[in-house]
Amino acid sequence: MQDSSCRPERERHIESPQQISYSATQAAQWTFVTALRPLHALLAAPSFVYLAALTIMLFRPPDLQFYHLDRIAFLVLILAVTLYLLVSQQQLYFIGRVTWPMLGLSLLAFFSLLNEPYEPQDWSTFAAKWVVPFALYQISMRIFDHPAALRRFETFSLVVLAYLCVIAILFLLDARALIFPGYIVDQNLGIHADRARGPFLQAVANGMTINMLAVIALDAFRRRRLHGALAMFFFFAVPIAVLATKTRAVWLGFAGSLVLLAFSSNKRVRYACLGLIAAAALAFGTAIAFESPSNSIAERFEEQSPVEFRMAMYRAGWEMFLEKPLFGWGMRDMQAELASRIDDFHQEEFYLHNTYLETLVQHGLLGIGLYAWIVIDLLRLGQHAGKTTLHGQFLDRPFQSIWSVFVLVYLLNASFVVMNYQFVNGLLFTVAGMLAAPNRRAHVRPMSVQSTS
Repeated sequence: MQDSSCRPERERHIESPQQISYSATQAAQWTFVTALRPLHALLAAPSFVYLAALTIMLFRPPDLQFYHLDRIAFLVLILAVTLYLLVSQQQLYFIGRVTWPMLGLSLLAFFSLLNEPYEPQDWSTFAAKWVVPFALYQISMRIFDHPAALRRFETFSLVVLAYLCVIAILFLLDARALIFPGYIVDQNLGIHADRARGPFLQAVANGMTINMLAVIALDAFRRRRLHGALAMFFFFAVPIAVLATKTRAVWLGFAGSLVLLAFSSNKRVRYACLGLIAAAALAFGTAIAFESPSNSIAERFEEQSPVEFRMAMYRAGWEMFLEKPLFGWGMRDMQAELASRIDDFHQEEFYLHNTYLETLVQHGLLGIGLYAWIVIDLLRLGQHAGKTTLHGQFLDRPFQSIWSVFVLVYLLNASFVVMNYQFVNGLLFTVAGMLAAPNRRAHVRPMSVQSTS
């Protein structure tokens, strides 16, 4: 027979229906809060999501089908920023210079695609050239609007520059086993397998990205944020990395940017440019003196076949423009017509290797007019530098001259390649959006959602 003295002790452990209901409510609340934590992280730090999306775009070249991870990252970014703007009660509308001509050119390309049979590659190219850069421009002006977020982007730029330089130097030294990711050295992917082409699988895109990021690094050196051993690393690594691309357009753009910045009013910038010119000359002389037959730099100066091929493409493209000058041929018709006009060269696909000529042939005078409007607005954005940021921070007043060179590097290289590279386009329009930010805050409020973005 059970001892009755134990019953009160057991009865104290039996929960009432109210206690059970309360415990279930607590469990549901805990589950709900835990499930929302990733969403809270997205809202609290949209700039980190932005930089993560850019990183994925860096490692997603056009010739590599990587399960469309870049599109997933782009959609996550759009979701995170939309929720962030709603929570912070910011208005959701298109603002800023560059917006309207870019939107107009995007619509031209969009309607051109609608009139042609569905082809996934064409839509992917359309997204990389117009949709993604346009969205990043609008997003960056809203989330990179205070010093903390700007510093994150600047740090990201320096890290990417260091990575691209290391990869290029390893390629020049033929240490391909150390190059990561491995697809960079896969000769079955992309073009320019004999050059330092980086994750873009295209030497011009790699070289111009190094050049543009080097301009940002030079600005960081001007403000003394970049100094010491890291500054010395870039001082020697950037010229070698540019040389390793073995691409004359990249060499020309790099030399031109150094010459322009050598006339800067800032003494640190002038001295740095003169030093970089000397380092580049030393790197070139060393490469010529110790080059191997399989890794020739001098041969790139003498090679004529790419020039002849490009001239043939330019002539064919100009003839096509004269036949349809107002609205152009459209994407698919342009490719077919271009292939029918080239007889002396045998290629699987033909490209005009010039962004401006391609825009002219695809969309006619209307398209090139909108593109010129975009370029003018991009250059005018430099006037926004330093208006609402503190002196000595990224995008301060002296950044205006840096920005002009940054844009000119892009424009010069666009004369030798079609800008289908969404990371390169995204990089340009990200900085443009930062400059266009209408209400950039000089001080950060630590308890607000905006301060953690």
